[in-house]
Amino acid sequence: METNGPPPEGASAVRMRTRPRLATFILTAGMAALVLSIGLSVSFGAADIRIATVWQAIFNFNPDITEHQIIWDLRLPRILGAAMVGACFAVAGALMQGMTRNPLADSGLLGLNAGSGFALALCFAFFPGLPFMYLILFSFLGAGFGAGLVYGLGSLSRGGLTPARMVLAGAGLSALLAALSEGVALYYRIGQHLAFWYAGGVAGMTWLQLKIMLPWLAVAIAVAIALSRQITMLSLGEDIARGLGQQSQRVKLFATLAVLVLAGTAVSVAGAVGFVGLLVPHVTRKLVGVDYKWIIPCSAVLGSLLVVLADLAGRMINQPQEVPIGALIALIGVPFFLYLANRERREL
Repeated sequence: METNGPPPEGASAVRMRTRPRLATFILTAGMAALVLSIGLSVSFGAADIRIATVWQAIFNFNPDITEHQIIWDLRLPRILGAAMVGACFAVAGALMQGMTRNPLADSGLLGLNAGSGFALALCFAFFPGLPFMYLILFSFLGAGFGAGLVYGLGSLSRGGLTPARMVLAGAGLSALLAALSEGVALYYRIGQHLAFWYAGGVAGMTWLQLKIMLPWLAVAIAVAIALSRQITMLSLGEDIARGLGQQSQRVKLFATLAVLVLAGTAVSVAGAVGFVGLLVPHVTRKLVGVDYKWIIPCSAVLGSLLVVLADLAGRMINQPQEVPIGALIALIGVPFFLYLANRERREL
């Protein structure tokens, strides 16, 4: 049915500020680059393996060949896990930035990662040997606990929850939860178990973990894509969203649940890898425009690409030792965060 009159303000603004051709190119080129980077990551490491051998191991696996075992048991789950972790953090950051209209929003900066880490510390201390499926569930609860405290603390201030107050509350709470986690680790002597989560990495990834992660990741990203139009309207302003008849609170509820699942899943397997959810969605939005129909899938692909390349660089920089991917990404993320924070301060 056709309607008369000009299009709604929100729809017009989205069309004017979206670049679908560039978004399609970025999505296609990013997927091609991701496949290439996965192939390179499988080939290079402490023991370099020829591309032909990688191809044979994937399509004609022989358990009697050591290189095939290295590829299947160590490198493939690690690299696929890195791609999944990058997608989780990037999509979570995109949803948070769209919901809150806060370019500084990120699961690491707003307490979700620290909350998940604290929950994992309690699991290692009081429930040693807990199956990975339950670790993921506790990680979800910890992420929700951290997010709830950040929003609560930030809202107590006069003037409400501004982007700057949210970041400050997240930084303070993250430091507190990290200190509590370290205290639990020292008292119960589980520091070695938590060291991996502090540094951030995918070295210990297994096929079982990927099998458990995949359904959570698929459902959460499907929810994010289904909510993309509503998130776009929220990112343009609450008034525009309400003017179009959107039930903003319900949208925020489902989007928040998706963020908790994505952040909790990623932290449970890779630890505190920060700044992916800050950097990738912001760059993606600058490239493709404001429509989250494009921002979410492009963020997922570029987030996967970033973490896969960071993992490859971490293995190649100082062989045979590895540099944690969290540290490498922070080298880019910290200056970028300072730039954004300074720009936000000037605009206030």
